[in-house]
Amino acid sequence: MAPTREAQGPRAALVLRPAQDLRPPRRARAGVLILHGGRAEGPEAPPALDPPALRMRPFARAVARATAHDDVLVAHVRYGHRGWNGHRAHPVADAHRALAELRELTGPVPVVLVGHSMGARAALRAASDPHVTGVVALAPWCPPGEPVAHLRGRTVCALHDEADRVTSAEDTWALLTRARAAGARVKGIRMPHGGHAMIRRAGHWHRLTAAITAALLGIAPFPSPLAGDDDWNGSPVTPDATR
Repeated sequence: MAPTREAQGPRAALVLRPAQDLRPPRRARAGVLILHGGRAEGPEAPPALDPPALRMRPFARAVARATAHDDVLVAHVRYGHRGWNGHRAHPVADAHRALAELRELTGPVPVVLVGHSMGARAALRAASDPHVTGVVALAPWCPPGEPVAHLRGRTVCALHDEADRVTSAEDTWALLTRARAAGARVKGIRMPHGGHAMIRRAGHWHRLTAAITAALLGIAPFPSPLAGDDDWNGSPVTPDATR
């Protein structure tokens, strides 16, 4: 497995994929940041081989393939701590640092955040950054009362298996309803398989996430059945499981 590299030294929050060495970042017209999962509590640093981080690498590769001809920089967010850690919300601060480091590399470009579980919660919070145009939230951790006012004008797409035993799909759909009321464009996708780790039919998760990300960047149409205007009525759609 090819290593990633830090954008600005060993303590940087932005970690570039190896292929980005071949593409000058200043040419990028857009960015995608990948945020992996973690724990509710965990003040220690993540291990070098962290399963939640490794789980997101196929998603990064799928997004990179879907945007390969459009000068999109795909990078990972590196966490300083393994957990969310209450009011400190450590991964949110890391996401904001990564966004700032991305701007130093590329200048101001539109950014889509792709996060899983705790990383999805961090992505939703970090969407307050003015350059974030969309969020793809995978099996997100959405406790009741999460802020949504800052999502006005953004597009939020959430994918969740309702059989997930770690995070609640009902909480996800409730957050989308509140986000839409706050002025966000929202789409909810009920995944028919995968659980929280998105292992069963993993390729379906990867391909759908990549297609949605490309659509949020404006370089491809939304995949069926997400095409068309936002028509969220509190009920998610189910994608074609054969694709």
